[in-house]
Amino acid sequence: MRKLYLILTFAACNISSENFGQNDTDTLLYNLLQSSVNTITKGVIADPQKYRCQIVYTQINRNSKGIPSFKNYYFNNNPALYFNPASMVKMPLAFLSLEKLHEMNSTGVNKYTAMQFDSSYDKQVALKKDTTSENQLPSIAHFIKRAFLISENDPYNRMYQFVGQEAINNKLHQKGYSTARITRQFMGFTEEQNRHTNGIQFKDEKGRFIYQQLPAYNKETFDFSQTIKIGKAHWDRNDSLINEPFDFTKHNNITLKDFQQILQSVLFPNSVPPNQRFNISNDDRLFLLQYLSQYPSETTYPKYDSSVFYNSYVKFFFRDSTHKIPPHIRIFNKVGWAYGFSTDVSYIVDTKNNIDYMLAATIYVNSDEVVNDSKYDYETIGQPFMYDIGQIIYQYELNRKHIYQPKLNTFNIHYDRRDLNDKSPVIKEVDN
Repeated sequence: MRKLYLILTFAACNISSENFGQNDTDTLLYNLLQSSVNTITKGVIADPQKYRCQIVYTQINRNSKGIPSFKNYYFNNNPALYFNPASMVKMPLAFLSLEKLHEMNSTGVNKYTAMQFDSSYDKQVALKKDTTSENQLPSIAHFIKRAFLISENDPYNRMYQFVGQEAINNKLHQKGYSTARITRQFMGFTEEQNRHTNGIQFKDEKGRFIYQQLPAYNKETFDFSQTIKIGKAHWDRNDSLINEPFDFTKHNNITLKDFQQILQSVLFPNSVPPNQRFNISNDDRLFLLQYLSQYPSETTYPKYDSSVFYNSYVKFFFRDSTHKIPPHIRIFNKVGWAYGFSTDVSYIVDTKNNIDYMLAATIYVNSDEVVNDSKYDYETIGQPFMYDIGQIIYQYELNRKHIYQPKLNTFNIHYDRRDLNDKSPVIKEVDN
């Protein structure tokens, strides 16, 4: 495949400590948001509790040696204010999957090795083929591509099955991400079914068995003492309208600040304590950086229809009606949307204007207060709000004075360029 190149620097970093209090709002960020002329943004900022809105803006400053430090500014920051992370959980699962492979240190097994998933327990689904990959076989590398490029769901399920429910939560807690609670796959499973994970086989290029992972079961308990109920009514799994709030108590849960820190730990490993980093190789890290920021239109496998899955499809802070992103901007991010919640955690790089920063935000847009009815205000409130605050922070960064300019010119990220001669059919529909 032909390649495009983006040149960046991810140097060693200083650690900055932040207070993580209840309903924290910093004056600088509040004033920036207040400057918006967008009526939607004004409405959200005036009543952040209604929209369960939280924002983290991270300034990145360098010293005379080029070493960056990080300063977080919060709006309505509250770890107790629940939001459904939806597809955001695919990001730590991708990181943990590569960490597990790295620590397995099994000969012949890496992120490109073909995998076969058995059906080992009630409702589990076997997987032997992946028609979207070049070799027609599943692998961790291809799952990560699909999870990041347009946020497909089944790759998350497969990484969940590979790492295992118990290890997912223990690993994240050991790294200091104490708010993490990953309890479910995106398969409509019961609590007990989610505790079981599939048997997996790894095979070499000739189809020979080289490694086997037995089915697993998580015996550890979760703390569900804090009840989380949202809305005034909901539709249940039997398509019945229940005139009671929807119960999110046992759903996946990670705070916005922890998501921001998880992404920062891979982008800038030396900016967090050693125990918070993911134990992956440099090649794995470059792979993650590529697909956190590569566009669907650049990718041949999977070959997504660019008219449906346009470049800004999962880049909420730069997703406007044009569906285009300037060529000098790259966005390393993950988004999630479900049940009326919309979230984006991003690192933005502008190589033309020599700026970089991080921005994370979540909002709840469900004006009828009926959960699980597939009637949400993503297009009328959620997306316009995300785009507007994205542009507010971007414009502020364009004008913000830096004592020492970042050097974004010594770190290579290689992007694919779609093979225009490829005759395989494009993908127009996915479950995401």
